[in-house]
Amino acid sequence: MQALTILESTAFDLTVQRLCHQLIEDRGHLGGTALVGLQPRGVFFARRLRRELLRITGEKQVAYGELDITFHRDDFRQRAVTAIPATTDLDFSVEDRRVVLIDDVLFTGRSIRAGLDALLAFGRPRSVELMVFVDRRFNRELPIQPDYVGRYVDSLAGQRVSVEWQESDGVDRVLLQRTTP
Repeated sequence: MQALTILESTAFDLTVQRLCHQLIEDRGHLGGTALVGLQPRGVFFARRLRRELLRITGEKQVAYGELDITFHRDDFRQRAVTAIPATTDLDFSVEDRRVVLIDDVLFTGRSIRAGLDALLAFGRPRSVELMVFVDRRFNRELPIQPDYVGRYVDSLAGQRVSVEWQESDGVDRVLLQRTTP
């Protein structure tokens, strides 16, 4: 089956901008807020958000980090391929900060649970909110819901939702693909 394009470049950019404006509206200013992207694909979204937030607000900086969740996942030993960790780059304390955990797709909730576990190894934040570019809504295995959502995509079990980023894939778009024949 051919992949179905759910979101193309222009709408993709507007979605990122809308999420930035929602965050600014909810926070007022970004002091005390930290953006933390989950490796591997949440970091593309987090980097784009940070860049856009700085452009919109005119602020000089916002606390930003990238978090590897490889060894916090409950299934890393069960994978057919050996787990290769990515980098974690948190050069600030999350203690008493309002953290926005950022990932590209929310499906079962397991990656987010691993992200929370990994984050708490760096301190106790004042609060943690979740921002995802795509929320698949159905098939959650854990009771995790996002605070900020770019797009809701209702899909079947045999389908995959992929977010492609200009920085890694050469194009900004969201695809719905069939994974089983």
